[in-house]
Amino acid sequence: MKRKNLSKAPRPPKNAAILLAGGRGSRMRGAVPDKVMELLSGLPVILHSFRAFLESGQVSEIVFVCRDAAQKKAIAAAAEVFFPGVRGRVSVKFARGGAERQDSVLNGLEAVSDKAGFAFIHDGARPLAGAENIVLLAAAAARCGAAVLAARVTDTIKRVPRGGALENIRPDDLDRSRLWAMQTPQVFRASDILEAYRAVKKSGASVTDDVAAYMTGGHKISIVENMSPNPKITVPQDMAYVEFLLEGKA
Repeated sequence: MKRKNLSKAPRPPKNAAILLAGGRGSRMRGAVPDKVMELLSGLPVILHSFRAFLESGQVSEIVFVCRDAAQKKAIAAAAEVFFPGVRGRVSVKFARGGAERQDSVLNGLEAVSDKAGFAFIHDGARPLAGAENIVLLAAAAARCGAAVLAARVTDTIKRVPRGGALENIRPDDLDRSRLWAMQTPQVFRASDILEAYRAVKKSGASVTDDVAAYMTGGHKISIVENMSPNPKITVPQDMAYVEFLLEGKA
C-alpha cells in the first residue's frame, strides 16, 4: 500500500485576533496620555485583552491596530515586558489605524495572514472580555459562521421622533425583550468580513460595528450572551469602575 505524503496534507486554517488600539480617546479629556496603555491591576488596558486571547487558545495570530508609530512602539515594548517570549506562542503583528473605526478594522483585516480562518475583532478599550467568552464565540462561529458577544438590554428604551427634539414629544416604546447591546469581540470568517468591509469602503457607507458591515452582504450572525460586565473605557470614571471589577474577580 502506498503511503500518503502527509507533508502535503492541507493545514487547518489559523484564527487571528484584531485588537483596536488607535482611537483618539477624546472623551477622556486629557486625563491620561493613552487610555489603552494605562495600568489596570498592574497591566496595560489593552494587554488584558491580549492575555484573554492567549489564555483562550483560539488564535495563532494577534494584530494590534495602532494610532501611530509611537503607540506601536509602546505596545510592542509592553508586550515583551509583561509576556516575555510571547512570540513563541503566537504571531504578533501591527497595522496602522485609519480615520474612522471601520478604516482601522479594514487595515487590521488586510494584515491577517490566513483569510480562511476566523478573525476576532475587539476594541482594546474593553479589557474584561475574558477567555471563557472567546471560547464560546469560537464555538458559535464554527457552527454558524459568525458570532458576537452581547448583553440583554434591561433598561426601558424610548425612541424620540426624527429631528431629535426633547421637549413636548411622544417617544416610541421599544420591546426590550428583543433588544441586545452589542459588545466585542465579534468573530467572522476572515475572508467574509474582509469582503464586507471592502464593500463598505467602496460604497462610502458608514457602519457603527462589525456586525453592521457583515450584514450588508446578507449574512446572519449568532449572539453569545455575556453574563459579566464588559464595559468600554470611554471617560475617566470608567478606569476606576473597571479597576473595581477586576479587584472583585481577584
